[in-house]
Amino acid sequence: MTEHTNKQFDADLQSVRSQFLQMGGLVEAMIQEAIDSVPTGDMDLVDKVREREKQVNRFEVEIDERIGLILARHQPTAIDLRTMLAVSKMLTDMERCGDEAEKIANTVRRMYEADQRFMPVIELRHMANSVGRMLHDVLDAFARLDPILAAHVVRSDKEVDREWKGALRNLITYMMEDPRTISRAIDMVFIARALERIGDHAKNMAERVIYLVRGADVRHTGAKNAEREARGETDADESATSASNSETTSASSSDA
Repeated sequence: MTEHTNKQFDADLQSVRSQFLQMGGLVEAMIQEAIDSVPTGDMDLVDKVREREKQVNRFEVEIDERIGLILARHQPTAIDLRTMLAVSKMLTDMERCGDEAEKIANTVRRMYEADQRFMPVIELRHMANSVGRMLHDVLDAFARLDPILAAHVVRSDKEVDREWKGALRNLITYMMEDPRTISRAIDMVFIARALERIGDHAKNMAERVIYLVRGADVRHTGAKNAEREARGETDADESATSASNSETTSASSSDA
């Protein structure tokens, strides 16, 4: 590449990164507004979420087109190519986070336009805060190319999954004890499920950040392996650590 081409490529790449972070900021706002509307039935918040979702869709199309142009014009290699591939995949997950936030808003509209009697009392704020924090952290990890923070997001998804299962058990109990709550409880199940799916998408994006920085595909390999790859440890490092731990254990047993 000539110096001029290099500068243009760097500018194009930075534009993609910047647009993606802006898109992520919109989705963060959507999640917050959607969950704030659950206990209040604030239709202004519901409408804001739906409007933002249109902006998120526009970002997805624009960024996707820009990535295609960059690949065609510059034919990037190594880390730059990984960046393009990672953002392309993360783009889909981010857009789906926006879709899930819109689902929450639409469910809230349906709930508050219908009869609100027999509403099950269940707290989803902590779960919402958890997935919001995951999304914020994955955007931070992407901006700073921080695989350690990305691995923390992968680990955090386990807690969100536990909260989702707990919420589901509670709602099933409500429905069994009082059939009058079934309709509203099902709506709450949809909301909790949407939050759990946002957590899944945040985890997917975190795995892509690890791939971007380390070149390691950690999908479907578990949080422990994601953390190991994020630290840049090799199989040899892990074997050496295991051997050292075994020697320490043996020595302690001998001393005893």
